[in-house]
Amino acid sequence: MSINVAREVAALQRLTITQLRQRYAEVFAETTRVGNRAWLVKRIAWRLQALAEGDLSERALRRAEELANDADLRLNPPRSQAQAPAPAAESETVVLPLPADGRLPSPGTVLTRPYKGRVVQVLIREDGFEFEGQLYPSLSAAAKAVTGSHCNGFLFFKGCLNGQGANA
Repeated sequence: MSINVAREVAALQRLTITQLRQRYAEVFAETTRVGNRAWLVKRIAWRLQALAEGDLSERALRRAEELANDADLRLNPPRSQAQAPAPAAESETVVLPLPADGRLPSPGTVLTRPYKGRVVQVLIREDGFEFEGQLYPSLSAAAKAVTGSHCNGFLFFKGCLNGQGANA
């Protein structure tokens, strides 16, 4: 009995998920609980093609079996010494400094920008950004203090960061 694979695959596109599951059970001789239409159609189409045109050769099947036996079937990578948790008695909290952002000028620089008829100045410090005597943790937080609404600090001070209006 010859199977017209193209016609069968076209018919799969019109089936419901329940019908696809039934068709899967027919061609694979096992049930599935998968509800992904695309996956079911692809798997059934592959199986129909394998039945119509022949499966892998015996040589290919043997080689696949050899590779599967030799494969490292580890689900998670081995833990190295650096990843292994330290015993509770030996652990201590270490605060690492944040790396300097390459987009920002060095600390001590004052970003100057006109905004709504006034001149805004933000001092870049080692520990944050100072605007009108208040320290902010990020440039966006300082920009929010200036505008009253959230905005990207790098975009707000874009002209200053490109060398226009930055004073040392």
